[in-house]
Amino acid sequence: MFNIGDKITYPVHGAGVIEAIEEQEVLGKSRKYYILRIPLNNMKVMIPLDSIEDIGIRPIIGSKEVEQVIAVLSADVTKMSQNWNRRYRANMDRIKSGDIYEVAEVVRNLTLRDREKTLSTGERKILNSARQILLSEMILASDMSEEDIMELIEEVVE
Repeated sequence: MFNIGDKITYPVHGAGVIEAIEEQEVLGKSRKYYILRIPLNNMKVMIPLDSIEDIGIRPIIGSKEVEQVIAVLSADVTKMSQNWNRRYRANMDRIKSGDIYEVAEVVRNLTLRDREKTLSTGERKILNSARQILLSEMILASDMSEEDIMELIEEVVE
């Protein structure tokens, strides 16, 4: 269980800080929720306490893991399917996994692909979503600003 003030990652949405733990009635059912503030886009998310394991909530990475994420971003591109639909599903599964290294792979692979050929609208959305998730966690895990992290990502992805 997490506490108020803990920094956690919510797969598909990104990293944030637990502002409160409240009991609320939703659809006629009373449950306890974490109230998570995701600072990157100032989004507020309610997460039911009884389903945090199913959702894949986890604490954010530490400073050592930030270095490992940077290593993933600077590594060579992972082999991806030539079929757009399979590639899309594989990237969505990586994002939904909640694993920051998988998300970093998606950012790296799609950024490199975008430099070679223009991404489709769907893949551009996946890239933007993965980038937001990666940014939100790296901002909370380091002392860097959003702009500094964006610059760093652009520099290391080659």
